[in-house]
Amino acid sequence: MTIRLHRTLTERVAHLRAHGEDGLATAEYAVATVAAVGFAGLLIALLSSDEVRGMLLSIIQGALTI
Repeated sequence: MTIRLHRTLTERVAHLRAHGEDGLATAEYAVATVAAVGFAGLLIALLSSDEVRGMLLSIIQGALTI
C-alpha cells in the first residue's frame, strides 16, 4: 500500500469515527414520530367504536358513583 493511499484511508477512518453518527438523532425522531402517529390512529379507531365507548362510559360512571 502506498503512503498516499494509507494517509487517505487513515483520514477517512478518522472522519468516520468523528462524524459517523451525524444525523442519527434526526432519524430517531422521525421513527418515533411515525410510531406515535400510528399509535394515535389505532387509539382513534378503538375509541370511535361503540363497544369501547360503552365500556369507558360505564367505567367512568362507576368511578363517579363511588
